[in-house]
Amino acid sequence: MSHIPVLLQPVLEALLPATRVIDGTLGAGGHTKALLDAGVSEVLGLDLDLMALEIAREKLTDYGERAHLVHASYADMTKEAQRIGWDNVDGILLDLGLSSMQLDRPERGFAFMHDGPLDMRFDSNGTRATAAEVINYTDERELARLFFEYGEEAQSRRIAQAIVRARPLETTRQLATVIEQAAPRRREDKIHPATRVFQALRIATNDELSTVGNALPLAIDLLRPGGRLAVISFHSLEDRIVKQAFKLASTDCICPPKVPICVCGHKASVRLVNKKPIIATDREIADNARSRSAKLRVVEKLD
Repeated sequence: MSHIPVLLQPVLEALLPATRVIDGTLGAGGHTKALLDAGVSEVLGLDLDLMALEIAREKLTDYGERAHLVHASYADMTKEAQRIGWDNVDGILLDLGLSSMQLDRPERGFAFMHDGPLDMRFDSNGTRATAAEVINYTDERELARLFFEYGEEAQSRRIAQAIVRARPLETTRQLATVIEQAAPRRREDKIHPATRVFQALRIATNDELSTVGNALPLAIDLLRPGGRLAVISFHSLEDRIVKQAFKLASTDCICPPKVPICVCGHKASVRLVNKKPIIATDREIADNARSRSAKLRVVEKLD
């Protein structure tokens, strides 16, 4: 399946016109290609996924030195921008979702539709623990916490208990089967019983929420006045982090309500471009089911 960039038109409308843009989650390069085609002079594309980088390099080969593609996390965007001589940029894009090429590769272990090793690392050549190591060496209480906090799974304790009894687990199908047996799908359930646990395990394996929270202030600092940061999130945990970070950055005083005068000295560094998230149209959802849960939030750097 080819990767279709989500919310492409709203992203272009949010970031253009621009000279220098960072695509912090390059993926297959769809957003970057569209930005370059639309007149952006240069794009710095970052991704931890070497397979994605290889695909993006092939797609963007005709753009030559206009496309700077780097194997790195978007958490390192400041260092990578400075490495190519950029002190600030006009726009930054973070698309926080998984790509279809990651989900469709059994060897990556992101999905339970296919059987494969429990890896789930964005950087499969990196040093982070795999999902299998998380599942097999984390105690029952901590597993239950991960499933509840990162997957919002109501039956987290029962599932964690079943996993501990069944260990060791090495493949996606083994794990999904244990979850199905511990929390059978009910007629009214809209999603597979393993969906939330797999989400939680992926988030924990890649430390996704901390990365997002730490990277947003860095991205805002890197923008020039008038520059924009656009973030696409796909689940409520990520969106909540983005929403709260943008609210904080766009607020002058953050003193408690009972304080009569401002003593914090906090000044807004951005303005909210859209107070409510931009979502996909029915037409886009019909063409690309992955866009169904996508939410785009945009802020603009103040002088």
